[in-house]
Amino acid sequence: MKRGKKIIFVAHCILNQNSVVLPYGKEMKEFRGFISRCMDENIGIIQLPCPETEVYGLKRWGHVKEQFQHSGFTNPAEKKLREIIDLIQDYRRNGYEILGIYGIKGSPSCGVSLTCSGDWCGEAWNYKDLDDISSRVKMVEEMGLYMEIFQKLLKEKGIELEFRDVDDVLC
Repeated sequence: MKRGKKIIFVAHCILNQNSVVLPYGKEMKEFRGFISRCMDENIGIIQLPCPETEVYGLKRWGHVKEQFQHSGFTNPAEKKLREIIDLIQDYRRNGYEILGIYGIKGSPSCGVSLTCSGDWCGEAWNYKDLDDISSRVKMVEEMGLYMEIFQKLLKEKGIELEFRDVDDVLC
């Protein structure tokens, strides 16, 4: 068996758009070029767990990064990511090259270069109208919280990996 001995880690939704908050899921074929290129180049793909689905389930509302900044999200995220880092170290010890971590642009948890941010909370009826709510949400050029935690934990272990949004490399 010929192993490529090259691996990437991808945000859960890159391989499973069913986990994305409604109505933001894309058709899986939008990722075909990226996945095909990995297969053509014999690159292994490891799917990260979806932190949002694990904490809030499939029937969750859309969130902004600030809503994840609490121990109910960060503690389980850190625990899972430490397990992923152990896996990365094991692969590296066995001669594998980790090519990088791929997130998805705009995600409040798994965005790399762009994340959804906002200053709002509570019930929708607390606001004047939906325009009032949506005016408080914006895209900012920073990492989503899950990727931020991942990068911090990797640095603590002295591991440097490239983080990219899959949106920037789609074929």
